Amino acid sequence: MYLCNMQKIYILILSIFLLISCGTNRARKVDNSVSGRAKTVLSKAYDFYGTPYQYGGTTRKGMDCSGLALVSFAEVGIELPRNSAKQAEYGIKVNIKRVEPGDMLFFNTSGRGISHAGIVDHIKDGEVFFIHASSSKGVMVSSLENSYWNKRFVKAVRYIY
Repeated sequence: MYLCNMQKIYILILSIFLLISCGTNRARKVDNSVSGRAKTVLSKAYDFYGTPYQYGGTTRKGMDCSGLALVSFAEVGIELPRNSAKQAEYGIKVNIKRVEPGDMLFFNTSGRGISHAGIVDHIKDGEVFFIHASSSKGVMVSSLENSYWNKRFVKAVRYIY
């Protein structure tokens, strides 16, 4: 009789444990929509917000503009080249009036072709804001209406479609 009750208690405890553990192993829902993938890219980029600029950097210790794009788009399985000029050769060219969050902006800051890149963060009242690694201030958000960036803008490209 005592052994039978112990077996019942053991089975009850085991059953409770199994029920609890099953409830915690649910797969996380992944949003593979265009906007969901763009949010994932931007979320990764924002992980580096405030990171100091470092040429060739791809970590929180230091980041450059093409490294920010490389690491951010890798989150959604998009492999990009290591420099901004090569990154500008991929994707679909987009009119600046039709950009969306997650699109890439490319700039000529050197006078010798594309040398800088940023990821469109949001658009407010037609003003385009982008996250990028500034050589003077690190990873930050800027406006395309800023005269420095506006004069140097070359093109916009979409990788997520």
